[in-house]
Amino acid sequence: MQTQSISNFFEILRQLVHSRLQSHFNNAAIVFPTVKIEDDGTPLNEFAIKNQLPLEEYIILLTALVPHVKATFFESIIQEFLPQGGDFAEFGGIKGSNHRSLLPTGETVQFILAGNDIEKRLSVQYLLISGMLVKQGILSIELVKEGEPLMSGRIILDQEWVTRLITGTETTPKFSPDFPAKNITTAMTWDDLVLNNYTQNQLNEIMIWVQHNDALMQDEVLKRKIKPGYRALFHGPSGTGKTLTATLLGRHLNKEVYRIDLSQVVSKYIGETEKNLEKVFVKAENKNWILFFDEADALFGKRTNVQNSHDRYANQEVSYLLQRIEDFPGLLILASNLKSNMDDAFLRRFHTIIHFSIPNPLERLRLWEKAFPASYRPEPAINLRELADKYEINGAAILNIIHYAALQSISRNDEYIRNYDLVEAIRKEYRKEERTMA
Repeated sequence: MQTQSISNFFEILRQLVHSRLQSHFNNAAIVFPTVKIEDDGTPLNEFAIKNQLPLEEYIILLTALVPHVKATFFESIIQEFLPQGGDFAEFGGIKGSNHRSLLPTGETVQFILAGNDIEKRLSVQYLLISGMLVKQGILSIELVKEGEPLMSGRIILDQEWVTRLITGTETTPKFSPDFPAKNITTAMTWDDLVLNNYTQNQLNEIMIWVQHNDALMQDEVLKRKIKPGYRALFHGPSGTGKTLTATLLGRHLNKEVYRIDLSQVVSKYIGETEKNLEKVFVKAENKNWILFFDEADALFGKRTNVQNSHDRYANQEVSYLLQRIEDFPGLLILASNLKSNMDDAFLRRFHTIIHFSIPNPLERLRLWEKAFPASYRPEPAINLRELADKYEINGAAILNIIHYAALQSISRNDEYIRNYDLVEAIRKEYRKEERTMA
């Protein structure tokens, strides 16, 4: 967005605010300037036109955006009418902890668009609670203390949308305590993944849902009875491809995959787990994301018998999560090493439960073959079929073994990967699991 374009948008808002203030202080009828959303190629107007944004919500969006660009915008206009300063409660607005100028509240927008007209103010309030901008997670009204007017809350414009509306560029949410999820990607392809046929067929069910569920939900009967989302449980030992599969699904389906960081979500403070997780769900609901919960039994585990207040609140967390994942409209994948750890109420709500087993000898042979680097050849003494038959290890362990052996070859300036390096690396993997190598 060009600087001139930004100035044009805020000049429109300045005229609207000026007209409202003139009407208020002179006790005269309001004369608003004509506002037209033009197809001028700017990100803001492109968004407004594409989404058929009502004019009132367009003004709300401008009001929320202006403090991010021009700090003293509102004060400079108000000063024309109150040159000596003074309290102007009708305009609303608050001061932030860092930002020292006025930040608009719901009352600010109500004043600009409706003045003292009660019906119009209620109409604006509805837009700030249930309008398109709120439903899409673009902006929200900050919660206020109990007993205070709802519209006295600050209008919060999502930071991603600030950048998007000003520059036209998409930004990735930053991992933080407020957003405890990370975008996960991979350079691997489906060819690098080795699964048995039954597991692969179950994955195809997920792809079919993603590709055809929208069409199915047009049915008059089913759309009333079927919830829009899809829930899958991946269970099996570590290193069998659960996370890689979730990431490859996202890549294949052109969806970003966000992995929930359980260390950031789970809190010792009552109610904080739901609060932290809700932020992720709200963000994801308006994005084309796959949510992936690894080691999900830490969050979605079995409920306990209530023996004290801690147990009661822990069970409340599980009940909240149960309802929240059921309401999520997109693809949600939970991963657990042990299916038996999962609460039965969760298991009943999964559309598919997919077992990732330790690879059999034939699958291990394929993993060995796919893992070898292009730049280093196995020495003639290496027998991959023998390694696959003899050592019961998973795909992640095989990659670790090849990684170790390849580094040894590089350190020796050796063109071959040596069998004794592979055996030593296998021994290391066995020690990790406290297993004895024959």
